[in-house]
Amino acid sequence: MAKIVECVPNFSEGNDKKVIEAIADAVRATPGATLLDVDPGQSTNRTVYTFVGDPEAVIEAALNAAKAAFPLIDMRKHKGEHPRMGALDVCPFIPIRGVTVEECVEISKTFGSRLAAEVGIPVFLYGAAASQEYRNTMPKIRAGEYEGMEEKLKKPEWAPDFGSPDFVPSWGATVTGVRKFLIAYNVNMLSTKEQAHRIALNLREKGRSPEQPGRLQACQGIGWWLEEANIAQISLNLTDMDVTPMHVAYDEAVKDAKQLGLAVTGSEIVGLVPLSALLDAAQFYMEREGLFVLDDDQKVHLAINRLGLSTLSPFNPKERIIEYCLPDTDSGLLINKTVKDFVRSVGARTPAPGGGSVSALVGALGCGLAAMVGQLTYGKKQWESLDGQMRKIIQPLHVAMLDTIEMIDKDTEAFNEYMAAMKLPKNSEEEKTIRSLAMQAGLRTAVGVPLGLARRSNCVWGHLIQLANCGNINCKSDLQVAARCLETAVQGAIHNVVINLNDITDDDFKKEMQNAGDIEIKTAQDNKEKVLDLLNNRN
Repeated sequence: MAKIVECVPNFSEGNDKKVIEAIADAVRATPGATLLDVDPGQSTNRTVYTFVGDPEAVIEAALNAAKAAFPLIDMRKHKGEHPRMGALDVCPFIPIRGVTVEECVEISKTFGSRLAAEVGIPVFLYGAAASQEYRNTMPKIRAGEYEGMEEKLKKPEWAPDFGSPDFVPSWGATVTGVRKFLIAYNVNMLSTKEQAHRIALNLREKGRSPEQPGRLQACQGIGWWLEEANIAQISLNLTDMDVTPMHVAYDEAVKDAKQLGLAVTGSEIVGLVPLSALLDAAQFYMEREGLFVLDDDQKVHLAINRLGLSTLSPFNPKERIIEYCLPDTDSGLLINKTVKDFVRSVGARTPAPGGGSVSALVGALGCGLAAMVGQLTYGKKQWESLDGQMRKIIQPLHVAMLDTIEMIDKDTEAFNEYMAAMKLPKNSEEEKTIRSLAMQAGLRTAVGVPLGLARRSNCVWGHLIQLANCGNINCKSDLQVAARCLETAVQGAIHNVVINLNDITDDDFKKEMQNAGDIEIKTAQDNKEKVLDLLNNRN
């Protein structure tokens, strides 16, 4: 899996198109970096860039962007609604795929060190990379903003992490580090700037003072006036969307606005947003309104509608959701092959993909068929009384189908891990020991993946039994095939468990896995027969 890091530098220029484009061009010209989004704000006089790449590429792209900005942005002339302390105000790195937080900390330190040395400006670390507890958040470091930075740098406790403490008037200072995915989220209000700020104080974590904290954790916020739209906004930074998601922040803002007799007219996201944030919002509104939506694209549409994300400008999911914008690094996956190419790859003179991947595919087809029967029962007048029951059945079957699809490649990856261990050198006793340990670890993975497939497949039998009892009888044969597919998937998975156990040296582990496999096979056999018997007894 390719390593992908996201970088979201915020530059203090949101009006001069030539400057904005020059910085964007510097990123585009960096090999290995992909510019995903450029989001300028006129009133804030700030542009948020979003790009991704491997660790080395994002460091180079961020440096190139800073070097392009250095002669073009003069902070002595800068005015804007958004707090700021430098021309490149903040440059966070976010782990996206195949990269740990610890690796991103090192990336940010490398970037900060080089930025200070090559551009000649003071650089601070924040977030997971912070050198001191009192520097862990942007508001703490940015306090006093650009205008107070010259005096701040003279204080020993505010010596920069990289570079000289000498103030650079045209630039100010830059902060870099690592954070979770931050959602820059603005709620639109027909109010004054002061009223919007009053609500922001109610919501943001630090509130008005330590004695008067706000209601939302992991939330920063201020109110400002958006001149170009002739409205006010509650501008929020949601620093941990698992703690305070967008829909919670939006609903809380609406609640306070109603108390003041003010109108909320939608919201906007600055930059990009993870798919999960919109799916979580959709799930919230589905549960609150008793809705049933299965497809992710439709869930995204629902979230956009309920949050009013297209009020100020169209929200295009293909351009604003990060997963939809990432470069395609999965073209070689089995699940992305055509049916013809997948079957040919199975039939080729290679050991992988083999029985494990085929078992996963068969299991996914079984879950898919069962989900189909549920959908062909749901929403039909003849079985209208079953709609509530079908809603509870279809969703988990759909999720199981998607989970099992992912296991098609996991089985091949597990095999490749073991083969890589076998190729390790074995010239010395130390190398032999390392190789042996790696092979045993690879075998355990090769056992765990198919056992996981068997267990995941066996989780859906209760739903098939319900469908066999009352589902659309016209789909009888489809459900029969689904049951046989699921049993075959379990049987095939356990065959792979057993063959990989042969070379495991831990006898206790072997016995435990053999017993677990026997349980999964019996579960599949018993439930398959139960489903088939129920269907055979229906007319």
